[in-house]
Order: sequence, then structure tokens, then C-alpha cells
Amino acid sequence: MKTKVLLYLLFSLATLGLYGQKNIYESGRFDEFSRDHEVLAILPFLANLELEEEISPEQLKNLEEKEGYAVQDALEIYFSKRKKKKKFSVEFQNTENTNAILAKNNITYDNIDVYTIKELCKILKVDGIISGTLDLNILLSKGVPTNFSLIDYIKGNSNYGRIGVKISDGATGKLLWKYEKKINKKSGKNTTALIEFMMKRATRKFPYEREKKKNRKRKN
Repeated sequence: MKTKVLLYLLFSLATLGLYGQKNIYESGRFDEFSRDHEVLAILPFLANLELEEEISPEQLKNLEEKEGYAVQDALEIYFSKRKKKKKFSVEFQNTENTNAILAKNNITYDNIDVYTIKELCKILKVDGIISGTLDLNILLSKGVPTNFSLIDYIKGNSNYGRIGVKISDGATGKLLWKYEKKINKKSGKNTTALIEFMMKRATRKFPYEREKKKNRKRKN
């Protein structure tokens, strides 16, 4: 009997965690704004670290930048894999090109947030921007502990932060799509695994998925 109760508790916690950790938004005017989209650029994510160990502001700044670029790389890898299977209706600008163009225009990790989406799209010559934020209490790029502990789960010690991915239209600057998720021991052991994990679960909701576009056209 006790075993059944424990299993039920674990299932309930897992279910609550699943529903509480995902949040997807899509603009009702997505089709209108994205109709002519052909190329999107992936920007380095803006990271915020709250680590237990004491480090200098300069070290913290460098680590945040590293984490932000790690997510950019991981997203490019994910999209590249999916693109080979012809899963998307758009292309993704090579991130090395993206970062080089930004650098040539004196846009750095430190000042990129002062530029508007419309300005960045014009500079990068793309139709839309994929960007986001990352709040962490660990260094995700170095890997996270994946062993499961019920006590940690209940106390919330298994939560390592939150990630938000968004897509914005270059012509209008409007937010078209956003996906937020908590990061925990089940999210993946590193940045690449996390992106693979979360994007697979957002696949049916990702607006540029060919299958989703087909379903939307059928409904209309």
C-alpha cells in the first residue's frame, strides 16, 4: 500500500512539474507577420547567474557571456539537425556570420540589448530574430547533476533556473512566439541536452514547423 502511495505521489509531482514548467505563447497574427520570412538570426542569450561561490564582477560577467553564447550554439545545432530533415519553412543564419556582422557594427554582448529588433534585423539582413534569456544558479555549460532525489524535488533544490526563447518579427519588432521552461535535473546534463530536450517538447508548437503550418492551413 505504501509503495502505491509513493508511486502516486511521484506521478503527481512529475505531472505538476510538467505542466508548471512549460509556457508557450504564439501571436494570433503570426501568419500575417511571418508570411515572407525566409531567414532568421539566432542571437546570444542574455544570461543572469546567481552562483553560490563568490567571484569577482568581471568573472561573473565573463561566465554569463559564456553561458549566453553556449545557448546560441546549442540552438544552432538543434535547428541544423532538424533542417537536414526538411522540418522547417525558414533558414537560420550561421551564428558565426551573425556574431561577425554584429562585431563589425560594434555590437557586443554588453550592448546588444540597447538595439531594437528592427535595428538588429536590418543590420543582420534577416527577417526575424531568435533571442532569449537565461537565469541560472549553476554553470549549465559545464553540466549539472542528473541523479534524482525526491527530497530535493520536494524542497525545490533540483531547480537550476529558467530559460526563455522568443521569436520576433524584423519588420514590426513584434513578439511572435515565446517558450519558457524551468531547468532541473530532468532537463538535460548540459546546454546542448537542455535545448534538445525543451525544443523537442515544443516541436508541435514551434511556428515554423512545416507540419504545424500544414495543419493550420487545413483549419483555415
